[in-house]
Amino acid sequence: MIVKQYDTVLLKDGREASIVEAFDNKLFIADVGNSPKDWETIDISIDDIDKIIQEAND
Repeated sequence: MIVKQYDTVLLKDGREASIVEAFDNKLFIADVGNSPKDWETIDISIDDIDKIIQEAND
């Protein structure tokens, strides 16, 4: 699985996340939450991702 910047992914804990930064397809900075009011920026690894929900438009 190749995860790119701005992809939307499903985390193994059930949350959806938007990838903000991708580093060597191993480590990522992602935003989770439903709106700017409750967004949280977290660090995740490829092992935390279940699948890609929506790929970024190139």
